[in-house]
Amino acid sequence: MLLLKAFHIIFIVTWFAGLFYLPRLFVYHAMATDQTVRETLKVMERKLMVMTHIGGALACLFGLVLLYGLPVWLTQGWMQIKLGLVLLLVAYHFWCSRLVKDLARDEINHGDKWYRWFNEFPTVVLFSVVLLVVLRPF
Repeated sequence: MLLLKAFHIIFIVTWFAGLFYLPRLFVYHAMATDQTVRETLKVMERKLMVMTHIGGALACLFGLVLLYGLPVWLTQGWMQIKLGLVLLLVAYHFWCSRLVKDLARDEINHGDKWYRWFNEFPTVVLFSVVLLVVLRPF
């Protein structure tokens, strides 16, 4: 069980690394005026999105395996809230994926300030989830 938990944490870190840095690349992309820079950012965004997909998928997989081993957690309020936040994070992840595709087509639909605010969401989720898991207030 501890090995599963370790892998879950490792892939959460991988997933969040992508979710933290990818929107930062969006900021740079929205600010870039040179096409060469934009082309470089497109490659970086695409490659980082692949790593983020892998980290997210494996974090969710190991999380589900842990839940299968301890189904009583599903009855606890902290876990239900955590899972709701994870679902929001999955939606955010797919929104990032959509933005990568848009930017690859040179469709820059938002300014750099919008992307800066967009970048804050995973931070709020991370703080919330860690506090829920450690404190288990409900």
